[in-house]
Amino acid sequence: METGVNTACPLVMHIDLNSCFTTIEQQANPLIRYKPVVVAAYTTPGGFILAASYEAKRMGIKLGLIVREGRAIEPNLIVLAPDPPKYREAYKRFKKLLLDYTSDVEPKSIDEFVINFAGSPVITAGRDLQDIGYEIKQRIRESIGEYVSVNVGIGPNRFLAKTAAGLDKPDGLNVVTAANIMAMYSRLDLLDLTGINRGYKARLNSVGIMTPLQFYEASADFLARRVFRSRVGFDWYLRLRGWEVDNVQRRRKSFGHQYALSRKTSDRQELSKLLVKLCEKTGRRLRANDYSAQGIHLSLRFEDRTHWGKGVKHVRAFFTTQDVFSHARELLHQAPTTSRVTSMSVTAYSLMDKNAEQLGLFDGHASTDKRSVSRAMDNINDRYGDFTVFPAIMAGMDDTIIDRIAFGNVSEII
Repeated sequence: METGVNTACPLVMHIDLNSCFTTIEQQANPLIRYKPVVVAAYTTPGGFILAASYEAKRMGIKLGLIVREGRAIEPNLIVLAPDPPKYREAYKRFKKLLLDYTSDVEPKSIDEFVINFAGSPVITAGRDLQDIGYEIKQRIRESIGEYVSVNVGIGPNRFLAKTAAGLDKPDGLNVVTAANIMAMYSRLDLLDLTGINRGYKARLNSVGIMTPLQFYEASADFLARRVFRSRVGFDWYLRLRGWEVDNVQRRRKSFGHQYALSRKTSDRQELSKLLVKLCEKTGRRLRANDYSAQGIHLSLRFEDRTHWGKGVKHVRAFFTTQDVFSHARELLHQAPTTSRVTSMSVTAYSLMDKNAEQLGLFDGHASTDKRSVSRAMDNINDRYGDFTVFPAIMAGMDDTIIDRIAFGNVSEII
């Protein structure tokens, strides 16, 4: 299976917000701009660094270090705790702006989006995608803040668009086409390619492929039979040439939420209050995506660094916060609390589409009515802020939890 490079007009754009958490913090506070800043899980010496500003990165301070190590490199390092509401607001503005251009906008993480402009009105109107990229960069500064910058990559498939977005950081814009693809590969290392880790690099090196250009020039048969020994080799052959193999919509398998406790506790009543909030978050995600679930899993981490988790699958599907909480609370009663809990997570699994729910003989319209009531409460909280409407058991627990937000795949931010 040999084929040439994709010569189609590049219509896929990848946008990456530069140093997301720290940039947003520097935007919010002008006094820390142009200074080495990190956002850490905890500001204590052992806190894990989640994000570093470009000023800190240039000093060698990066994700994976702890605060103590960062301060050993730069004693004046500014260390901030995460502020998830800021990041969620930036994400929502980011996404809303992109939807002005096309409905085919896919979040890849809290700071990355893939936009497919095929069939978009702005393209059919004859606009140049590179000009649109520069316009988006400017509009992001206007919407989120003048200190915020993004890298934009444009290519004929997702892989090349993301690769292009990784060039010339920060604040770059690059377009990859059949005309310049080899020149781009000649300036990169294998580890610069999305999906190539150190293990894959070693595998490629073992068969004489030392550079991205050599990777690109390898035959499909060689990659499939000698390198990857599977269909993966054919996929890489096509991917490197700009053909789309990554636009795969995988079925969602679960919804969940996790919180770290600001005050460690083994008190089951306090844990139940936290559990309600986790179940509300989980239930909202189920309902927002029109799912029900049959399985519920509860996980606890303890002060002594041990872990406990248990899941159970129910015959009847559920979607309301009350039902999610009821099932999760049954698991909480079974959990050991010999050591204080430091974090808790709830996950709903065994998902089914709401239209596939099997109603009981006497349910009638009860399921539809419960979903309508839940949706109405969700709409209030969406409009006026999380937990504007909340169960009474949650009263007085504002400082019980530490909100967290991840870089991982996000189809919604709640």
